[in-house]
Amino acid sequence: MTKKITYNQDELINLIRQRNQKAFTFLYDNYSKALFGVINSIVSSQEEAEDVLQNTFVKIWNNFESYEESKGRLYTWMLNIARNLAIDSTRSKHEKIKSKIQSTTDTVYQKNNLYVDDTAHESIGIRAILGTLKEEHKIIIDLAYFEGYTQEEISKKLNLPLGTVKTKVRQAILTLRDLTKKEFLQ
Repeated sequence: MTKKITYNQDELINLIRQRNQKAFTFLYDNYSKALFGVINSIVSSQEEAEDVLQNTFVKIWNNFESYEESKGRLYTWMLNIARNLAIDSTRSKHEKIKSKIQSTTDTVYQKNNLYVDDTAHESIGIRAILGTLKEEHKIIIDLAYFEGYTQEEISKKLNLPLGTVKTKVRQAILTLRDLTKKEFLQ
């Protein structure tokens, strides 16, 4: 039967500072479950939580010299590392997803614009009629009908409340309706 090695906190800290592998294994065995629980409550999947846990212990090992007993307990220091890495992982994951969505969205608008046949609009004088709109209405109509943005996307792009965008779109459409009636009646 092998005797289980135990360390008090001071011994553990000193041995890890000396890069003692057995002490670090003890640290992992005794703290990984608690840290995993915290990480798992922040990140969305168990696989990601396991990766963050591994990164946590790598960071603990590589940066152990920065731990200062006078500033707090070892567990608190490790907990902060785990929590910060979990939050960073979540943020970077969301940023990657957001950038993929944004780049895809921009590509869709660009490709759609390649196929817009402006001559069809010009032949019925839409561009000329659009030119008579207020600038704020022109921008919104351009975004909505020629670039394919949704009202919510316009709201974000122009930094306007969604209700304001909806109102301006409606006003612009009503104005266009009146202008096109006048144009075709002449």
